[in-house]
Amino acid sequence: MRPSRPLTPLAGLVLLLLVATAVPYAAPEPARGGLANARHPYLGVTLISRVVTSPRLARLHVAQVDLRAPGVQIALTPPAGGREVVRERTVDALVRANAQLAVNGHFFLPFPSDDAEAWVLGLAATDGRVFSDFELPEQSYALVAHAPALNLDRRNRARIVHPRAGRNGRLVRERVTLWNAVAGSAQIVTGGHVTVPTYRDDTHPRGVLMTGPDGRYSNARSWYDVVTSRTVVGLSRNRRILTLVAAEGRGGMEGLTVGELATLLARDYGVWDAINLDGGGSTTMAWLDPDTHQPALLNTPSDDSAGRRVASSLLVFARRKAP
Repeated sequence: MRPSRPLTPLAGLVLLLLVATAVPYAAPEPARGGLANARHPYLGVTLISRVVTSPRLARLHVAQVDLRAPGVQIALTPPAGGREVVRERTVDALVRANAQLAVNGHFFLPFPSDDAEAWVLGLAATDGRVFSDFELPEQSYALVAHAPALNLDRRNRARIVHPRAGRNGRLVRERVTLWNAVAGSAQIVTGGHVTVPTYRDDTHPRGVLMTGPDGRYSNARSWYDVVTSRTVVGLSRNRRILTLVAAEGRGGMEGLTVGELATLLARDYGVWDAINLDGGGSTTMAWLDPDTHQPALLNTPSDDSAGRRVASSLLVFARRKAP
């Protein structure tokens, strides 16, 4: 057999261009846990609906977003009003922004309240505009001081950010540009390990939480052990996959504690770092159905069938997959 001739530089370039144009975008291999009801409505987006029965009955709605997929962008709803934000339902925020997927974001004050305007708790930024700082929250029984936040820069590079020197303000230890940032109550997965915060007492002198009003919460009865609906945002180890979770804890479902949910996400969905966002009646995951082009809720909110008016929502923009 005649030996093949080596390619000339020009022929090699032509071949490389042909291969590059012929190979479509390939999503990374998804996490293996609980993918029986997975669908791929948009390029780079995997939606998973899962019912778990242990340690108790709960329904999970998991969205895994490839941050490198063509057309994928993440944004936080912008500031507005006389405080910091005007509250709106997550599904309404999705429609207004022409997004394809959304979950609720920050804890907020005043709460409970019927006020249309609110202050968000923790670091917040939209398209490079930082409108809320790291802070010492009044709800120190649930929210840690200067809570870490998820930041995505203008190139969609994501990472968890922490305040410089552990204080109020908007300076971060990491070398990033604050662009779209959302904060929650605490970082509940760190480096693949569950890191639910503890209360400061004689046994836990380094605890970062304070006992609640009238001693309502403590290490014996943690706010994080309350079984209710939860919203969590997480990143894979390579920071390429953004995982959004709405866990139903009411409406016929018993639900999970924060620690149980964090364990499941690290074990089954490759979550390396994660933040606990506002939950309970605020937990909402909305999407734009690519077949009907109609907005809808994926979870069943516990307070209002249309979802609570929340302070912020994290928006996902993605392209519809080609037929």
